Amino acid sequence: MKTSSPALKYLLEKDVQLSKYFVVAVSNSTFFKSLKIHSRFLEISCDGIAWFASWIAFIYMFSSKNLYQMQVNMLFGLILDVVIVAVLKALVRRRRPVASKDMLTIGPDVFSFPSGHASRAFFVLLFFTKLYPVHFIFMMPVTAWAVSVAISRLILQRHYILDICAGAVIGVLEALIVGLFWISEQSAFNIVGFVSNENVESTAE
Repeated sequence: MKTSSPALKYLLEKDVQLSKYFVVAVSNSTFFKSLKIHSRFLEISCDGIAWFASWIAFIYMFSSKNLYQMQVNMLFGLILDVVIVAVLKALVRRRRPVASKDMLTIGPDVFSFPSGHASRAFFVLLFFTKLYPVHFIFMMPVTAWAVSVAISRLILQRHYILDICAGAVIGVLEALIVGLFWISEQSAFNIVGFVSNENVESTAE
């Protein structure tokens, strides 16, 4: 990532310094040591490929007209997230703190800004707390998961603080967009029917 702006250059330098300071500081914290142990699991739990694969499987395995609206709108949000993050990463091209050795890290995903995990985590959080609210019992675990995913990206040195913050903001904006263009129940039914007519008809009978 190249910049000729002194102010932006200063901001990025401070971002790098604070991010490194955070990683060093949390290494002495009992709570964050525990979180570090589970950071890899948190990374996988919010991986884009994992979410797409599991969500499509969820749609097919739990084929119910009562769920179609929620399922399709979530899928819309996940696609929106991938597109927005991929475009921004390709444009900004900020290098990660530590080069990723993950074989699934391809294309624009080799870059750091913004954090796709953070954007996805906060989109999912807003989706299940505001757009399609789950029972209040599940709200705290979902919130804890989203925040933990964001923090784990710093602990694993996948991103800088600014990347995480930008990702979180993008996730919130994605939830607002999905809410604004919320797909109706009938439209969701038609979409699922178009993709898998046999599956929908068997459920509707």
